[in-house]
Amino acid sequence: MGSPSLPEPVKLRAAALAGSRLTADGVMVVTANRFRSQPQNRDDAIERVVAMLRAALTPPKPRRATRPTLGSKRRRLDTKTQRGTTKRLRGKVDL
Repeated sequence: MGSPSLPEPVKLRAAALAGSRLTADGVMVVTANRFRSQPQNRDDAIERVVAMLRAALTPPKPRRATRPTLGSKRRRLDTKTQRGTTKRLRGKVDL
C-alpha cells in the first residue's frame, strides 16, 4: 500500500484488512472471476478494493474497559462450584 494520497493510519488499516492479498512488496492482488466477461470482473475487483478502502477509512472505536457485574460474578462462581461438585462425585465409590 504505497499510495501517497492515503494517510499512514489508513494505509496500516487497509494492509490489515487486505491480509494475505498483500504481497511482500506492498502490492494488493485482487482476483475477480464472478462474471464471464473481463470488464465486469474488472469492475467487480475495483468495487471490492474501493469497499475495502472505505472500511479502512473509518477508525476503529476505542475499547471502553468495563467490569463484570456482581450478578455475572456470582453466576460464574456458582457454575464453577456445580462443575467441581460433578467432577468430585465422579471419583471412586467407597464401600
